[in-house]
Amino acid sequence: MPIKTCAPKSILLVCLGNICRSPTAEEVLRQKAAVAGFSIDIDSAGTGNWHAGEHPDKRAISHAKANGYAIHKLIARQVQPEDFQKFELILAMDKQNLQDLQVIKDRLINDNPEQSEALAKLALFSEEDPIHAGEDVPDPYYGGDEAFERCIAYIESGANAWIESWKSC
Repeated sequence: MPIKTCAPKSILLVCLGNICRSPTAEEVLRQKAAVAGFSIDIDSAGTGNWHAGEHPDKRAISHAKANGYAIHKLIARQVQPEDFQKFELILAMDKQNLQDLQVIKDRLINDNPEQSEALAKLALFSEEDPIHAGEDVPDPYYGGDEAFERCIAYIESGANAWIESWKSC
């Protein structure tokens, strides 16, 4: 069931390594939100730390650029506990990322139950998308050109859906 929310002030987009899907989604959503007139602080991170400090995958950079998105300056980082307080909404690129984020959030709530309402809402990136609702954004890392283009198409569709949802608020 979609999470009805007005445009948040801040969003964190999360995938596994923060080098393909989430940095692409960060820039796509940033551009689409700006065009729609929303002022939202948007960032991305990964649940894993393997690529922390690195730029996005060269293939992701190339395909993003070909579609009008500049992600080459972004730097990968790992999700941190403080992200759950800094951001209003955390969007996971797939169900496994969402489960991993929920584990972190549950741990934070267990450590400090009175802060639970102040922590970010979690959702699947595709949650508002009528075309791909409930689907994982496909990870293109082990694929070729088609995988990266498919990933961008899913991200654009999801970003458009979130924007439309916020417009109706």
